[in-house]
Amino acid sequence: MNQGQVTAEAPHAHDTNPWAAWPGASLAGTAGEVWSYWRDACQRTVLFWDVMRQRGDNYAANIAKTAPHVLKFEFTLVADGRQLPRPVNYALVRITPPAGIEIDARKRPFVIVDPRAGHGPGIGGFKADSEIGVALKGGHPCYFVGFLPEPVPGQTIEDVMNAEATFLERVAELHPDAEGKPAVIGNCQAGWAVMMLAAARPELFGPVLIAGAPLSYWAGVRGKNPMRYTGGLLGGSWLTALFGDLGNGKFDGAWLVANFENLNPANTLWTKQYNLYSEIDSEAPRYLGFEDWWGAPVLLNAEEIQFIVDQLFVGNKLATAEVVTSAGRRLDLRDIRSPIIVFCSKGDNITPPQQALGWILDLYDSVDDIRAHGQTIVYSVHESIGHLGIFVSGSVAKKEHDEFASNIDLIDVLPPGLYEAVMTPKEPNDPTADLIAGDYLVRFELRDLDDIRALGHNDIEDERKFAAVARVSEINRGLYRTFLQPWVRSFANEAFADWMRRLHPLRLPYELFGGGNPLMRMLLPFAEQVREHREPTEGENHFMQAQEHISKQIEKILESYGEMRDRACEELFHAIYGSPLLQAMVGLKASEDAPRQRPGTDAEHATDVASQIADYKARIGEGGPREAAIRALLYIRLAEGAADERGLALLRRIRDEHGGGLTLAEFKQLVREQFFMLMLDEERAIGVIPSMLERDRDGAARAGRDIQRMTEVVGLTTKAAKARLAEIEAMFAAVGNASVPDVARLSDAVSAGLPTGSRPRSRMAKRTAA
Repeated sequence: MNQGQVTAEAPHAHDTNPWAAWPGASLAGTAGEVWSYWRDACQRTVLFWDVMRQRGDNYAANIAKTAPHVLKFEFTLVADGRQLPRPVNYALVRITPPAGIEIDARKRPFVIVDPRAGHGPGIGGFKADSEIGVALKGGHPCYFVGFLPEPVPGQTIEDVMNAEATFLERVAELHPDAEGKPAVIGNCQAGWAVMMLAAARPELFGPVLIAGAPLSYWAGVRGKNPMRYTGGLLGGSWLTALFGDLGNGKFDGAWLVANFENLNPANTLWTKQYNLYSEIDSEAPRYLGFEDWWGAPVLLNAEEIQFIVDQLFVGNKLATAEVVTSAGRRLDLRDIRSPIIVFCSKGDNITPPQQALGWILDLYDSVDDIRAHGQTIVYSVHESIGHLGIFVSGSVAKKEHDEFASNIDLIDVLPPGLYEAVMTPKEPNDPTADLIAGDYLVRFELRDLDDIRALGHNDIEDERKFAAVARVSEINRGLYRTFLQPWVRSFANEAFADWMRRLHPLRLPYELFGGGNPLMRMLLPFAEQVREHREPTEGENHFMQAQEHISKQIEKILESYGEMRDRACEELFHAIYGSPLLQAMVGLKASEDAPRQRPGTDAEHATDVASQIADYKARIGEGGPREAAIRALLYIRLAEGAADERGLALLRRIRDEHGGGLTLAEFKQLVREQFFMLMLDEERAIGVIPSMLERDRDGAARAGRDIQRMTEVVGLTTKAAKARLAEIEAMFAAVGNASVPDVARLSDAVSAGLPTGSRPRSRMAKRTAA
């Protein structure tokens, strides 16, 4: 339409562009830039507030639902936790695969457990590229454990744990032919809950993946991780008890969400809203989708949050096996028998790597100690992604979560030890590309406890300060319960609690700017008109550049404020809880003992280890070519110190071609047995290989032919591995079998990714025997 033909009545006509009639619409030069920017800014302002209206309407619709969630997948209900003998507000659903995705009944199911940390449910399936998405893409049956906004009266954390055990039993019943027990993913707060359950019921679990999950709550690095100081600066958990009482027995999860928001004032107060405003034409769907989850806080029972704060956040008892169930069972993470995968990030200021991995230092003296407990721990540290990005970022889903899901069976058969998952892009010309499941080649490289310590950890003085917080918290909580709690409970009621929740600063903006506000409803026709005649600023507009510059300055000011606040809080924390007087008053100076005692090894475990050692030593000479081949490959791979996915993929392909053979569980047991035999008596374990081959020369020949198929995968890289290869070649040659030429090419075969261990067998044997 020609702007010069607009009449005075045109702005009121529905089929015209009212913005073109304003003075300055046809100006050029600087005046034209002013007009273009002003028109664009006005339109963006109208659209921004219309998005705020939509956000408020979505909030009202969500809180009216019985089961609000942000899952992007269809599902069917499998089990309702409200129907259990000890009812809880959790449920198990089965995800319906999208069109085009086929599920393999033989593959182990995946169970994603949603974090209940104040916000709404569904984050594990927030988008197609998600934890659920990658599991489905891999052909795995997929289940989701979510929750309702209202807790069942009287439910406890232990009730939730028992309900999740019932859910896992149900999943196992539904997949009797699956090759492996369910793989369980616990995000954030669900991570520690899954670990507690895996310690109590280890027989239910396949590999456990915990993403962004805090387990060692005091851990961190000076100058970073300010959230760990919050409990001390608030005087402990008495405030948790107070707000639980004011909520009439329920704790508002909005307070937890607000704690997360306060960590980054620049993003909370400015960047998040400015990004919407500046990119209003494209950002609205993403912004509204996230706010549907983030802006729908849920409730917890006062008993639940009190347990979490006292036992975990302030008490830090999980990593030292001090959490005890109502039946008197001590929850010891060393009792977990499934592989544990820890995924964390250096860019996560809510669960930094120290809190995600520090429990390993709390529980174990060495990697040999990890092996003595039969545990396999794999960790991966992202360099930059933030806390929420660990389980909602599409790029993370396409890389880390995809690779973990693709290699879940390899992780399951890794021998006990500590590994780091290292991912490198798959080369398009790699001749072994068909053995690599995803877009990255994953290697599991052996690590020791010094690699965890290198990420940063507390010294003894820091531990004493946090121990002082725990004791002060107990004192303040006792004072509150004695003198204030009876008075608070006397006037608290559900009406007061409801109004307190509705007036929470996190919820109030949704109410104020929703469609229930008449002023916001008046905005609707203007927003429709703007969308119809939207004219964004084009080209290099100097006023738009100035807007961006001002925004960056505001962001920097708020970031500086946040950094100064965090430094002040940290210094105040150390000044208060580092006081010798305070530490003496709470009893920490009464002895020279460490403020936290590591859990010892009980007599039953020592007896079991001694019995297993004796059994392995007695059976070193047993077996035939299959056991000999696995032992030989492990022996050579000890010097390499890494495993990748290609070897297991080829072994499974060979097994399928032969029409059967070992199941994954049987193969895992075989690998572990041969590994421990090498660890306990390497010289004897290798010395009996020729006699094992002699028992079945035909079987030895078949093993040689299968090994030959693995020859071109990866070459050996260390002199020690090549020397061991020569030793094994001589043993196969001594058998006088035609498979000797195949073994001569073992250099490539042994590096095909079979699970491996590390060399220090003598120290492990001494420790476990003791």
